[in-house]
Amino acid sequence: MSVSSKAALPLLVAASLLTGCATHSDGSAPLNQRTWPICSLLGGLVGGGLGAIESSTWAAAGGALGAITGGLICYAQDGDEDGDGIFDRRDRCPDTPANTAVDHMGCPLKQYPASPPATEPEPTVIILDDNGAVMFAFDSAELTPAAQQRLQGLVEKLNSPTVAKVRVIGHTDSVGSDSYNQALSERRSGSVAEFLIGQGLEPGKVTSQGRGESEPVSDNESEEGRARNRRVELHLN
Repeated sequence: MSVSSKAALPLLVAASLLTGCATHSDGSAPLNQRTWPICSLLGGLVGGGLGAIESSTWAAAGGALGAITGGLICYAQDGDEDGDGIFDRRDRCPDTPANTAVDHMGCPLKQYPASPPATEPEPTVIILDDNGAVMFAFDSAELTPAAQQRLQGLVEKLNSPTVAKVRVIGHTDSVGSDSYNQALSERRSGSVAEFLIGQGLEPGKVTSQGRGESEPVSDNESEEGRARNRRVELHLN
């Protein structure tokens, strides 16, 4: 064997061994760019051991060549030690936790708070009660002239394109039985809905509902309290 061949033998063997360990590009190999000192040590041991077969002089030379070659081979590798899909050479955040979304530099993507769920706006409520102007004749669902005038003053607002629905809800005081008051509240809310439709509101825009005496806003012990409870509410959506 020639002198040049003998000199190259340790180098080739060391290079082959280290390349086999360090050429994985997914970061699974134990020898990669970050572990080049270990690669250099292994290369030196392999090269020195093979050179020692020839002589102590060859051992020193083989060890030096193996160390240099091993270090260069591993340093040239481009692994992905943290497994984030970004090679270590470009990875600016090398210790990213597993399953973390990263940018093109290997750093975690910024997390933005989720948008709050959209909420329906609270409906506007217009309350028409018997305080100051009686809405209905006694024990009747017939609108008084004062009530009709109050409702006519609201028609323009209720006809606005910004108002999608008008829900008419009737309420009574506690005088009389529950069932009677429930039926009376339904008739009164229906009268208001019919009047508004007669003033030009689209029929599909207006609904009516009665709730009897179940939702008082004041006590029923005084006339003033009962007058507040005898009311019609217009809920605008």
